[in-house]
Amino acid sequence: MDYTTILSALAEPNRLQIVELLRKSPLTVGEIADHLDIRQPQASKHLRVLHKAGMVEFTVEANRRIYKLRSEPFKALDLWLKEYRDIWEEKFDNLDCYLQDLQKKVNKENEN
Repeated sequence: MDYTTILSALAEPNRLQIVELLRKSPLTVGEIADHLDIRQPQASKHLRVLHKAGMVEFTVEANRRIYKLRSEPFKALDLWLKEYRDIWEEKFDNLDCYLQDLQKKVNKENEN
């Protein structure tokens, strides 16, 4: 999974909004364009980028494409981010221990 491609796709505000819209339900290009108040060719361009990044897929019904999110890229991204969450959790745990030790020292000094 190419995280750079996924993150680059999500960095553009309209594409991020499209992902947010598709979280709720599948939509056509026209519906997406209407929600975002952009022209249909612009919505199609953003959807091509998201499709190329593997984040959306579509089905064709008559002359309409209905887009929906693919879960795999988001699961992979979550797994990748978990490594960073684990690092930060460890750092916060260490900070918490340090602060507790410091508080014990202060309390002990105040007792004397």
